[in-house]
Amino acid sequence: MSFDINGGLVPVAAMMVPIVGSIALFSFLAVATWADARRKEREAYYMGETLKKIAESSGESAKSALELLREQQKNRVKNRLEGMKLGGLVTAAVGIGVMVLLHGIANEDGPVYLAGLIPLLIGLALLVYAFVLAPKE
Repeated sequence: MSFDINGGLVPVAAMMVPIVGSIALFSFLAVATWADARRKEREAYYMGETLKKIAESSGESAKSALELLREQQKNRVKNRLEGMKLGGLVTAAVGIGVMVLLHGIANEDGPVYLAGLIPLLIGLALLVYAFVLAPKE
């Protein structure tokens, strides 16, 4: 077993690093996706059980449980809109940054910095949807 650079194990090991890294990355992504799907499945199951118990009972406890479910739905909608606002701001900032960067390094090839308009306009579209077009409560 030799470790010379001219044709030994070093080139083979250097080639194996991206392969092993790719396998590890995609294995992690598969397990993370499965775990998230399993969590969502459990949440849906327990929500169904809760709704079944609410339908069977009556009175003040049923009203308070329904109010809790409505509040959770409002929170989900609010969190989704806040995420879209944040995503829009970040994407717009990236667009502006790309425009400044490309304007600074552009040669006499023309207005290359205008390529930064792509993420800028995507960010603005997300912001317009989140603030104007998204369904309100």
